[in-house]
Amino acid sequence: MKRGRARRLLALPLLAGLLTGCGIRATEVPTDFGPAPSRVRCSLAEPGAATQSPRGVAVQVFLLCGSSLVAVDRAVRVPEGTVDSARRVLVAQGLLDELAESPSAAEKEAGYTTDVRGDIKVSGPAPKDPDDTLRLSASPGGLTSYALAQLVCTFSDSAAAEGDGSVVLGGPVPERPRRYECTDEVRSRPGSAEPPSTDVTDN
Repeated sequence: MKRGRARRLLALPLLAGLLTGCGIRATEVPTDFGPAPSRVRCSLAEPGAATQSPRGVAVQVFLLCGSSLVAVDRAVRVPEGTVDSARRVLVAQGLLDELAESPSAAEKEAGYTTDVRGDIKVSGPAPKDPDDTLRLSASPGGLTSYALAQLVCTFSDSAAAEGDGSVVLGGPVPERPRRYECTDEVRSRPGSAEPPSTDVTDN
């Protein structure tokens, strides 16, 4: 019995040496630190990562991220000396074009998307429309709830509107324009909460 026990004790250092030679530590305790950390959704790693246009008027547009709208920085070009009425349309078209652009690689990695398509054009008010009306080449009512929320919240928070949290939008004539509001609920639930709207009075 003593000889057998002695053999087993002598074998332990030999086994430890063999394990070490194979790259395994005999006394190592297994640990699990979980998967490597990943980028937080809707958070961009470096400042300015959201900006795609290098020059122009600084603006913000609302992209989709997770289940809500998130503002990101952009820039739109407006010629110097443009009168206010034309400036509003140019800004609105620039904002829409930025919304229709595919998000940058950094934004995609962080979970940003857009539901606005790129074939929509913006024009100013038709006769008898309120002065701040923006008419789209597609009816606002025909857009997805996500795209409409993106447009309303982006326009209403810009020089394209009056700065009161709303914007007057219409489709092709003779569609009547309506005033749309960007509310907290729309920003947090753009897929299920459409921007509230009211009819506007003719000039």
